[in-house]
Amino acid sequence: MASGKHILVVDDDPIVRDVLVQTLTEGGFQVTALPDGQRVTECLAGGDFVLAILDLTLPDQDGLALTRRVREHFDIGIIIVSGRGEPTDRVIGLEIGADDYLSKPFLPRELIARVRSVLRRSEARGTLVQADRTQQFTFLGWTLDLGQMNLKGPQGENVYLTSGEFKLLQALVTHANLVLSRDRLMEMAYENDTPAFDRSIDVRVARLRKKLGDDPEESRFIRTVRNSGYVFVARVASA
Repeated sequence: MASGKHILVVDDDPIVRDVLVQTLTEGGFQVTALPDGQRVTECLAGGDFVLAILDLTLPDQDGLALTRRVREHFDIGIIIVSGRGEPTDRVIGLEIGADDYLSKPFLPRELIARVRSVLRRSEARGTLVQADRTQQFTFLGWTLDLGQMNLKGPQGENVYLTSGEFKLLQALVTHANLVLSRDRLMEMAYENDTPAFDRSIDVRVARLRKKLGDDPEESRFIRTVRNSGYVFVARVASA
């Protein structure tokens, strides 16, 4: 799984930073470490990184804002590692695009397990077993292209989706008008590698709704079925 894959570590605490670097290096990863967020964008743009590990408390900027910026511009895995372990921080971190959240202090083995889990999910993007990768699905002017792994809006604009959002939308669209439980969606979108948090599906659904411009109170796309799960209600046509 590691085979020299490149990971960016951003943490202002030199002791924690050294632990992260040592743990990841011993796990077979190539690691670049930064003490603040100043050069993160430049570094990611110039490297072959597969994942970023970001601290929330940085001396020069807010870690959540940095996480949002990384997610908007780079299609890589993101793990927040922070001493701020409040549930609100965890939920916000997931909502703005982090794939996982690990509280300090942490066990080195847990860090490696979380990293490998996120990388497996990233590498499995668009690989739902029953889906034909050459297919396109259209709904209310939108186009989901499984071959190109992208989503286009009604005006033909590309809409960025994280790997988790894409796989979740793919599962919903290819099973339109069927009520899917949260557990079923986890199985379909992540196979045996389920997300780390119970609310992960809810968070991703909320992000999908926002990108689709979908009002959960009067949904045109993803409807919540109380005590059951979610159902994709728009009419879907395959091309």
